[in-house]
Amino acid sequence: MSAEIDPFHAIAVSRLAHRMSAEGRSVIHMEFGQPSTGAPAAAIATAQHVLATDGMGYWESMPLKARIARHYDEAYGVAIDPEQVVLTCGASPAFVLALSCLFAPGDRVAFARPGYVAYRNTVKALHLEPVEIGCGEAERFQITAAAIERLDPAPHGLILASPANPTGTIIAADELAAIVAVCRRRGIRIVSDEIYHGLSYVGPARSVLQEDPDALIINSFSKYFSMAAWRLGWLVVPPALIDAARARMGNLFLTPPSLAQHAGLVAFDCRDELEGHVRAYARNRDLLLAALPALGLKRIAPPDGAFYIWADIGHLTDDSMDFCTRLLADTGVATAPGIDFDPVEGRRFMRFSFAVSTDRVEEALRRIGPWFAAQVGVGAGAAGLN
Repeated sequence: MSAEIDPFHAIAVSRLAHRMSAEGRSVIHMEFGQPSTGAPAAAIATAQHVLATDGMGYWESMPLKARIARHYDEAYGVAIDPEQVVLTCGASPAFVLALSCLFAPGDRVAFARPGYVAYRNTVKALHLEPVEIGCGEAERFQITAAAIERLDPAPHGLILASPANPTGTIIAADELAAIVAVCRRRGIRIVSDEIYHGLSYVGPARSVLQEDPDALIINSFSKYFSMAAWRLGWLVVPPALIDAARARMGNLFLTPPSLAQHAGLVAFDCRDELEGHVRAYARNRDLLLAALPALGLKRIAPPDGAFYIWADIGHLTDDSMDFCTRLLADTGVATAPGIDFDPVEGRRFMRFSFAVSTDRVEEALRRIGPWFAAQVGVGAGAAGLN
């Protein structure tokens, strides 16, 4: 029953970064997709009150489930029953629930490459067969309906992410509709990771629920709501899978933290503060897009949303792990090696997270500028991506 799981290399980079910090070095953390801001102020105040007045325990907040259901109506024009919302301990358990509800060992599940490292490894851990769809510059590093149509045989499932990690690319509305149509015709079930919804710089991303009421939707308070450490997420399931999802949640994870559920309910209505974070990310994105080409990083995936820059460093290295480790050791700027997200081409890519404060981005650019200038081959990259 053992499954071969690959390491998460960015964690090794982060360990080195924290060791450097403990030794007194100044480190800028751009290796994880983790907002440097905290939970909204009103959510924190609510949590403090609950801590002082409520012993808490195992709990599933019906008000929070109802608020999430209302969110789908307000944001996407989609009506769901609150009972279709399963509260989870972040997006990762939601992903386990979704895959285990839909698929049996040996089933084939497709997803984009590059893509979030845990897609591949969770699929393998559940004894499913990963089917990686290579997505490059021509496809804007995103899955297309044509690519799904070409898969033979058709996979049992498809994982979508829009905005995507590590690229930030968003699937256009017409392409998303075409993907859903192909999946419906070929009997492919969709799991949509929508954890970066709300973080878009080219207009709002569409939910797959707008096209497919039978899709399973994953989301979390970790990104837009800036509550990564609170470990709170949710899974939207079709009515036929409510019992299966609840049974898995109860047996595998019990309930999410009660304190986080109280805070999450309040966080939903802190939009002014949260949209301020998005404006800061947009400034950070603009700074990086303006500065990185001068460092030789001219091939960059279009960061439509999320808070990542996926950059081609193939003119500088064919070992992104070594490259990111040296960059950290020499400059104190921690980044993520591309091999986490793409085991085939990732050796020549790196990912910057700009979920930090703008002054940290500015300082990071001051530090890495001379370092990149000293690397052999700077300026030899090809023209930027469209």
